[in-house]
Amino acid sequence: MKTPIDLNIDAGSLGKVAVLYGGNSAERPVSLMSGEGVLAALRSLGVQAQGFDPATQPLQALKDQGFERAFIALHGRGGEDGTLQGALEWLGIPYTGSGVTASSVAMDKTMTKRVWAAEGLPTPQYLALSRAELTRERIRGIPDQLGLPVIVKPPHEGSSIGITKAAGYSEMQGAVELALGFDDELLFEQCIEGPELTCAVLGEGEGAVALPVIEIRAEAGNYDFANKYETDTTQYLFGTLPAALEAEVRQVVLQAYRLLGCRGWGRADLMLRKSDMKPFLLEMNTSPGMTSHSLVPKAAQAVGIAYPQLCLWLLSQARLDKQ
Repeated sequence: MKTPIDLNIDAGSLGKVAVLYGGNSAERPVSLMSGEGVLAALRSLGVQAQGFDPATQPLQALKDQGFERAFIALHGRGGEDGTLQGALEWLGIPYTGSGVTASSVAMDKTMTKRVWAAEGLPTPQYLALSRAELTRERIRGIPDQLGLPVIVKPPHEGSSIGITKAAGYSEMQGAVELALGFDDELLFEQCIEGPELTCAVLGEGEGAVALPVIEIRAEAGNYDFANKYETDTTQYLFGTLPAALEAEVRQVVLQAYRLLGCRGWGRADLMLRKSDMKPFLLEMNTSPGMTSHSLVPKAAQAVGIAYPQLCLWLLSQARLDKQ
């Protein structure tokens, strides 16, 4: 596949850049790893970049210190959910990734599924229930509606935080209690059995392009936080799908990305149902990880885009909603 983006960028023209990382969300450790990688990459190409942790400095300092662009390497609440994007709009500092509305919707997995389902895009059957609705009787009845196993997740978290694959009725209560530690509304999702896929997107609107699909094979089929960031046993495989199916997955992801109004970059996670090889959308990440284990850099590398070049290109796309 030909490199799908123009990498001819003048690093010196991008001005003083803040790499926003850290923050206060449950994904702070991952964000710190992402930000450190981005910061080193941009500096290696001559960008005047500095790290900025919103957990230790007020955002007004970005304006006071003369930053001209922001690379958002924050994950989770406060960094990926439209909150930070709105603050940067107010400050007038162009930023990487999706704008306020797309970030807010995509961060809410339940709302994302509602938008996709309304437009006929494939996503697993689900229930969304508030803390007040989660009586023991109601929890016990969920598998009767969705079947077993059931995926139980806090819809406003990422990096597999708080997620359980409940294999039986006896596991449901514990799964709910875990997820309620992170959210007041829970998402219960039909479990799609089959390969786990991810597909990154670069660009905006009709000009957006999907990168090659990655199949994820984690130890014991459990792609949890540890298998994402703390081990080297997880396999990330390209070219495992027939060409027609690869094209179908990429087209579905592009539709999902455009429908949410995403821009800059994103990464969709999917399951491929083994019984009929049908793809099902799970979520859209609008501030994907940029660690050594992260998937967007792997997909970019597959089409000839090195990690530093990817960081520079993303930075070059920084803008405001109102531009």
